[in-house]
Amino acid sequence: MKNLAYVITVLLAIAGTSLFYSFQNPANAPQEEVSWYQVTVIESVVPGGAGRSRMISIDESGSMEETKLENFFSLAGINFGNIRENDQQITNKISDLTNQGYELHDVTSGVYSGNQNHNQGIFITRYLFKKVEML
Repeated sequence: MKNLAYVITVLLAIAGTSLFYSFQNPANAPQEEVSWYQVTVIESVVPGGAGRSRMISIDESGSMEETKLENFFSLAGINFGNIRENDQQITNKISDLTNQGYELHDVTSGVYSGNQNHNQGIFITRYLFKKVEML
């Protein structure tokens, strides 16, 4: 009985040691550096084109780039040309970032309606990009 307990203890010690070392990162394993890049798109739905729409890009160092976008509405109502132009600028930004090695990690969107008539507000979309580089 003592021999069986001894054998089980030794086997458990070997198994535990093996598990411990299997999760260790060897010294010669490649290391990764992760970079993050966020793009926030704010599109105004204020009638008459009085709102402000922007695309704000911030890299992990805090450098910010602001791009003017067109408003969803002109004096005549919804302006599909403006929407198409905004979509093209957003698509171009996404293409530029993917060409730089970033991949789209997460997208979050929301709507804010500023009054009871729902005729003032914004659409906001946040794109989070991730780039992994081997060191």
